[in-house]
Amino acid sequence: MMFQPVIPMSGLAGWMFLQRTANSQAEAFNNSPRIVRDTEYFEVTIGQVTSAEELVGDRRLLRVALGAFGLQDDLNNRYLIRTVLEQGTESNDALANRLSDDRYQRFAKAFGFGNSSGALTQDPLFAADITAKFRARSFEVAVGEQNESMRLSLNADRELLDLAQSDGSEDTKWFRVLGTPPLRAVFETALGLPDGFGQLDIDRQLEIFKDKSRSSLGLETIDDLAEDSAREDLVRAFLVRDQLKAISFQSPTSIALTLLQAR
Repeated sequence: MMFQPVIPMSGLAGWMFLQRTANSQAEAFNNSPRIVRDTEYFEVTIGQVTSAEELVGDRRLLRVALGAFGLQDDLNNRYLIRTVLEQGTESNDALANRLSDDRYQRFAKAFGFGNSSGALTQDPLFAADITAKFRARSFEVAVGEQNESMRLSLNADRELLDLAQSDGSEDTKWFRVLGTPPLRAVFETALGLPDGFGQLDIDRQLEIFKDKSRSSLGLETIDDLAEDSAREDLVRAFLVRDQLKAISFQSPTSIALTLLQAR
């Protein structure tokens, strides 16, 4: 039986509870039989896989591989995933580089099937790295089944730390935020951006993201998010605005209760 994360309330109060209990809840979740079976199977088997065809042909391996990059909903889209993997990331015309969701590019690059390096699955550190990512994201998915805003918050805290510490130019990192739907959703809500914002020219979106992040969140560069306090400010801004949107659909009694819980 899978461990179900406990999120007793929404908004900032729920976030503070989750922060206090996340380590123990994640440990219990990762010890669930299915998670243990899937990760052990992946770690034992993936070194024998040298092609995209072999990976997509093994559903258990593919479930872990996709889940590690937040792409678990594509488990049945085997043709798409095989094409993404086989074309790699080195060509501008590669499918992973043409898809708007940046996660496909990271997925294809991590496995290396279509790149000049060839399959990276036999690297001694490869399996452990993928299963660690799978555990983290699977826990976030389970949290999201209780409260989607908490899932987005956990994901943002983890992903933005990695992004801030990674190589690349300022604009490259911002484009990664724009191209990763969960991160984009957190920023758009935290910054109070309107529906339809994504229809603007991509360079204009980048300009607005940078300007409003500086004025609203005090972020001079995206690398500032390496600081725990900066990521916490972003998550709190997201949760406050997200809860305000939810409150607008509640009765006066529900509004009063929600505000008392957040104190």
